Amino acid sequence: MITRFWWVRHGPTHSQVINGWSDVPADLSNTDAIARLNRFLPKKALLVSSDLQRARMTADTLAGKRTRMPDDRDMREGSQGSWEGKSSDEIARTDPELSREVWQSPGDVAAPGGESWNTVCARVTLAVARLNVPEQCDVVAVAHHGPILAALQIASGISAKATLAFVIKPLSVTRLEYLHDARVWRIGFVNHIA
Repeated sequence: MITRFWWVRHGPTHSQVINGWSDVPADLSNTDAIARLNRFLPKKALLVSSDLQRARMTADTLAGKRTRMPDDRDMREGSQGSWEGKSSDEIARTDPELSREVWQSPGDVAAPGGESWNTVCARVTLAVARLNVPEQCDVVAVAHHGPILAALQIASGISAKATLAFVIKPLSVTRLEYLHDARVWRIGFVNHIA
């Protein structure tokens, strides 16, 4: 048995600042891109999303006949604490040492009042474990840049720093497959645009 996770990054926000847990909406006006994405994803699948508005909105546009599960808080983007609402440049100017450490040595270090990379990975691990059952073949999970990268790190076993080098674009799909009999992960593709 194989469970295929179709990780979809939410639609673009056009925000120029760090959002994290800030509940900004997605721009879903590119109906052609959404239609292509919808055709690409499996029709018979569980559909779950982060509880943040930008992911929920995207999941709702993809629902169709898929079985919509309750929103999952564990699929939220990582909280950036007091850095939310600030640009990367502003954070680098006002908190250069800590920001460099957070991005270049991901692990237990976090923005003031925010979550560390390891904390995000731990909660994404819980979300994946709840959905990763042999009876379920396809799971479409609409989430954010960080949780999708966390799932990729979980599946691949590569370092956090190597994982953060991947790009996950809005409305892209990353497919990770769990082979239950062998108890191993397989990477289908990363950052695919339908």
